[in-house]
Amino acid sequence: MAYSLDFRRKVLSVREKEGLTIIEVADRFDVGVASVTRWIKDIHRKPQGFRKRKIDLDVLRQDILDYPDAYQHERAARLGVAQNAIFMALRKLGVTYKKNTDTSQSGRKRTAHLPG
Repeated sequence: MAYSLDFRRKVLSVREKEGLTIIEVADRFDVGVASVTRWIKDIHRKPQGFRKRKIDLDVLRQDILDYPDAYQHERAARLGVAQNAIFMALRKLGVTYKKNTDTSQSGRKRTAHLPG
């Protein structure tokens, strides 16, 4: 739940004036301890950005072929989507990662395997 800036300022000012702890002020105003702690660090809300979640599976499949050992966050940066969207799309494609047995123990790599 998003609290207004005025409410957050009121909570922090009461904490300052009365010398309350974070837990006491959270109980008094019926808000979470983590919320009060976050407001102390930065009272302004972080903007909620737009995240693209739809992935063209053909583009992802080509990215897997081009970069078989890439991490999900690297794929997400290349495709302009969230890392979790990459995770879900890889599951949908049935992609698994296999150890490359041709390399030595110390230099093991993981490579992507696309079914069929």
